[in-house]
Amino acid sequence: MSVRPIEVRILRCRPGRIDPPRFQSFRIDAKEDLTVLDALEHIRLTLDGSLMYRHSCHHSSCGTCACRVNGMERLACTTRLLDLGAGTVSLEPLRGFECVGDLAVQTEPFYRDIDPAWSCLKPAGPIGGAETGTEQGLQRFEECIECGCCVSACPATRSHPDFMGPAALAAIRNEMLKNPLAADDLLSRAGSERGERWCERALACSRVCPTGVYPSRHIADLRDELKGPRST
Repeated sequence: MSVRPIEVRILRCRPGRIDPPRFQSFRIDAKEDLTVLDALEHIRLTLDGSLMYRHSCHHSSCGTCACRVNGMERLACTTRLLDLGAGTVSLEPLRGFECVGDLAVQTEPFYRDIDPAWSCLKPAGPIGGAETGTEQGLQRFEECIECGCCVSACPATRSHPDFMGPAALAAIRNEMLKNPLAADDLLSRAGSERGERWCERALACSRVCPTGVYPSRHIADLRDELKGPRST
């Protein structure tokens, strides 16, 4: 198994202590399967125990480890260092969120326009060509893992801080499809002062989504519905 030395540059930030933020470099030996999250764990356990970041599942299901890797929003747990093809890897917190410390951010604003009463389940479908018992009404969680990558990548969230953002708009569109009786109210939310109108159609949200939600597609559907009478 090949091993290559990598410089990991982490933007250190601690309000009131490390302010303004500044990069700190760590040298590690990266094996083929070493992920960014593995590197962070190694640094925290052996080099600097004060390093702050979030993680939970280690297999791209929870979204908590999302950060910016060489300027691109990614999940740290599934991004392999050697796959990045660079001798230096820079890590920064997601944009559009308050930094709690280093790579950890305050994610509460992400949920302000997502109603907890909306269903996060959808009918299960075939996986890898195999039947999953859909005739029995099995369900699975929707693709969105609430990582915040789309919000961080979206230029409109930076130019218009009150913009509800791509994740919330995609959630509204999904709920409209599942709950037709509430569609008018949901569409009204999407068309509010903080809604679809601020989207700059940059498609950045879809490019960085790790689970293929493609928020820009949902926003385009909302835009079409807002242009005229909704078909029934």
